[in-house]
Amino acid sequence: MTAIRGAAAITGAASGIGRALAIELAGRGCDLALADRDEAGLKTLAAEIGRGRKVSVHRVDVGEPADIARFASEATAAHPELGIVVNNAGVALMGSFEEIDQAQMDWLFDINFWGVVHGTRAFLPHLKTRPEAHIVNLSSIFGIIAPPGQSAYAAAKFAVRGFSESVRHELVVAGSPVKLSVVHPGGVATAIARNSRTGVGVTDNARRAQSIERFENAAKTTPKDAALRIIKGIEKNEPRILIGNDARFMDLLQRFRPGTYWAPLQRKLEKMAKGT
Repeated sequence: MTAIRGAAAITGAASGIGRALAIELAGRGCDLALADRDEAGLKTLAAEIGRGRKVSVHRVDVGEPADIARFASEATAAHPELGIVVNNAGVALMGSFEEIDQAQMDWLFDINFWGVVHGTRAFLPHLKTRPEAHIVNLSSIFGIIAPPGQSAYAAAKFAVRGFSESVRHELVVAGSPVKLSVVHPGGVATAIARNSRTGVGVTDNARRAQSIERFENAAKTTPKDAALRIIKGIEKNEPRILIGNDARFMDLLQRFRPGTYWAPLQRKLEKMAKGT
């Protein structure tokens, strides 16, 4: 069991799962180092958490390794007992492989994959000095299954999964006090789809609007419920944390039909999007 105590660092903390995690961890006695590009959102969150906890806010673009290194340095200086790091920040990109260009794919990888890698690397030396510590890396259900139109996102989230599992095994072999969980959320009601970028080759605005509507109709898990599930996973040292009934269903389907899951899954997703 990992105790929820000391302090936690969270990227992408101004909204969505990151914001909900900050609130729930603060309620359990954690001080917080909160990172995001949205400084106003961070300050609003810090004010909501209130004076009962020590909260530091940091403007960080996780696509910039120097920002992450600075965040780790500032966060550990402000919170010497920091023992939980949540690499949560992420972005989305709509369009088929042929509709997105290499620059867009690089942009997404810099945030969704390299942001996780750099965050893990920057905080690990400090975490290893703690009697117990935990890294939480956000992948996605699209790190287990790969639907069409998500080639960049799925590739990055599969990479997060592979990286995290390998590092976790290395920590176990080394007898490290640091635990590592990789998180695979299904549809969580955040603004990630609405805030997504669109491939340069996508000319149909109606398709973007439809994609956002389908996501929002299918995203049944609240950020709070996602945060509670992650906290439970930290406490139990779960190596893989699936969030939502949709994620559990897709994980099982992929296990039973690893090469042919898409046709039945597409039918299921269409029903979910329609609310049937």
